[in-house]
Amino acid sequence: MQVKKLTDLDVSGKRVFIRADLNVPQDDAGNITEDTRIRASIPSIKYALEGGAAVMVTSHLGRPTEGSVTADDTLAPVAVRLGQLLHKPVRLIQNWVDGGFSVAPGEVVL
Repeated sequence: MQVKKLTDLDVSGKRVFIRADLNVPQDDAGNITEDTRIRASIPSIKYALEGGAAVMVTSHLGRPTEGSVTADDTLAPVAVRLGQLLHKPVRLIQNWVDGGFSVAPGEVVL
């Protein structure tokens, strides 16, 4: 069986949805203490961005309870760190399943 890789695809003008494991450890203040998982996602995100795609990254922190969002569940610190590593802002979208937002080519949302 031949598996296609992201780098085999033309992503220009497309919306690329990336499911990444960004479940990183944080201290009691919500600061990321180790960002290896975030850094590991950078090559795929950069490939899509450089190829002219609009990039949507999804993940979770911990084990959130469905229908109940707490401050411990927010990916806001991850969005900040991802933006630092990409040298561009990463917009955090809540309730993305319902739509109501747009993603432009060259933009990353989490």
